[in-house]
Amino acid sequence: MATLTYVYADQTAVLGPLATYAEPHCYDLCEQHAVRMTAPRGWEVVRLEPDPDALRPSSDDLEALADAVREAARPRPEPIPVPVEVGRRGHLRVLRTDVDA
Repeated sequence: MATLTYVYADQTAVLGPLATYAEPHCYDLCEQHAVRMTAPRGWEVVRLEPDPDALRPSSDDLEALADAVREAARPRPEPIPVPVEVGRRGHLRVLRTDVDA
């Protein structure tokens, strides 16, 4: 996978590692299309090779994964009951909340 970015002012197409966030005028390509990609006549294609060490999970990645697992395992707080209007007189409302005791 790779991300293709056009720099129109320089007539350059930059093909680099998969972007971590979406930007306008950037296109994610599969491996097959990234290898076969060509640019319009007169344009330059710059291919940025990813750093092999950057492709491996870092300690930050592992910590983020562990934090996500811990968060998913935490007990959820009890839902707050939603009041239901059962009557109205003028600007006053009678509300009922069903609470399981």
